[in-house]
Amino acid sequence: MANIKIWHNSRCSKSRNALQLLEEKNLDFEVKEYLKQIPSKEELKSVLSQLGISAKELLRTGEDIYKQLNLKSETNEDKIIDAMIENPKLIERPIIIKNGKAVIARPIENLEELLK
Repeated sequence: MANIKIWHNSRCSKSRNALQLLEEKNLDFEVKEYLKQIPSKEELKSVLSQLGISAKELLRTGEDIYKQLNLKSETNEDKIIDAMIENPKLIERPIIIKNGKAVIARPIENLEELLK
C-alpha cells in the first residue's frame, strides 16, 4: 500500500504539477480524486489535523459557492466541514499526505519539504 496519498483535481495545474513531481521521483502513491471520491467528515477532520489548520483555512475563497454560502462569516468548524463535503470544490488543493503529515502543495516547495 502506498504511504503517500494525493487529493487531486486533474483540472488544476497546481495539482497536476504535484502529481508530476511524485511521478518524476518514482514514488509509490495513491490518487484520491476528491471531487469524485468525496471525503467523509472523519477524513476531512483527520486531514485538517495533519495539516495543522482550521477548516476555514482549507477553503477556496475564490469559488462562487463560497460567496453563495456566505462562508466568510462562518466560524463553526462542523458547518464549514459539512459545506466542503457538500461542495468538495471548496477544498484547497492539492493535498499530499505522507506518514501522518500533510501539506497543501501550493507552492510546490511545500511538497518538496514533505518528501525530505
